[in-house]
Amino acid sequence: MGLFRRAARSVSPVVDSRRTARDLRVGESGTICCLEDPEMALKLLEMGCLPGVQVRLSGRAPLGDPLMLVLGDEEYTLSLRASEAATILLKG
Repeated sequence: MGLFRRAARSVSPVVDSRRTARDLRVGESGTICCLEDPEMALKLLEMGCLPGVQVRLSGRAPLGDPLMLVLGDEEYTLSLRASEAATILLKG
């Protein structure tokens, strides 16, 4: 499995079962699998969103955007828009 995953196009509507960083609940953790959007990937990689890194949602703004993610063991906190967090795919 590579760093990027392209969405498969299908004729029939299919329920999307992929889990992203945007789907996490406050306090919940996940491990980054890959990054979906190649254009956003460079920005996310530079900010520490690497495949294999554990992320934890530490909070949300009152209206749900932006999100506060804690990356890895170093307790590095990152604030992202919900649309950006939706491009971070999680394992499992």
